[in-house]
Amino acid sequence: MGESSPMFSSPPASGTWPWPVFVRASALWHLVALAVALFVPGAWPWALAAVVLNHLLITAAGLTPRSQLLGPNITRLPDAAAARREIAVTIDDGPDPAVTPQVLDLLDAHGQRATFFCIAERVQAHPALAREIVARGHSIQNHTARHRHNFSFLGPRGFQAEIERAQQMLLAVTGERPICFRAPAGLRNPFLAPVLHRLGLVLVSWTRRGFDTRERDAVTVLARLTRDLKAGDILLLHDGHAARTAAGRPVILEVLPLLLERLRTDGLRAVTLPQALTPA
Repeated sequence: MGESSPMFSSPPASGTWPWPVFVRASALWHLVALAVALFVPGAWPWALAAVVLNHLLITAAGLTPRSQLLGPNITRLPDAAAARREIAVTIDDGPDPAVTPQVLDLLDAHGQRATFFCIAERVQAHPALAREIVARGHSIQNHTARHRHNFSFLGPRGFQAEIERAQQMLLAVTGERPICFRAPAGLRNPFLAPVLHRLGLVLVSWTRRGFDTRERDAVTVLARLTRDLKAGDILLLHDGHAARTAAGRPVILEVLPLLLERLRTDGLRAVTLPQALTPA
């Protein structure tokens, strides 16, 4: 989507999935390679090498969270949201009863809103906390049911089961059906986009991240998030799996007050993804 994104509308949950050009070209590449291997004497090593190269390209696209090659992927807010000086603060892997309540208090103190990409089993384990997130004006979106480490290796049925189960769990607890999805670590394969299409979800990654699941220095995390910060950005932090500072404090709790103050100074307003993506 480049530096700007078109105005979002929830994808239909039915209809034929329009396979991306890259995926269609990959399928054609396989057919051509097969034909060459079958009908050109001695050419099968070259055909095999071509197929291997194509699979490496597909793998690289799946390992690149901001890639557009495997299907639509929102990396920035629409132009209309940027014109309103809006950004999105997204917070992954919670809710965590030891961290999330403090995050909510910090957001309230600065009058800003966030989107929490929650693991559905954690929402189910802490339903009151999840409902508090929504009650305070924030949004909970789909970050899978279990945050499986092998998520990017799943096929269509595995994706469907994992994501739809999360949808049902989040709806049951919060009363709101997510419209956005973020893959664990942003990793995926070509089978994910059609499943999201059927479920009426849109893939959202980020403009920049602080790597706060492994970086213990709050100043470094803040610098990564605010370098060239501008309206329309989507920022990524974590309340679950958060790294700890040298003093043992979750990094997000050190970074967030500084980040929110920077937003105020720059005249930016943090809104939820549904607010920013849904046409007025």
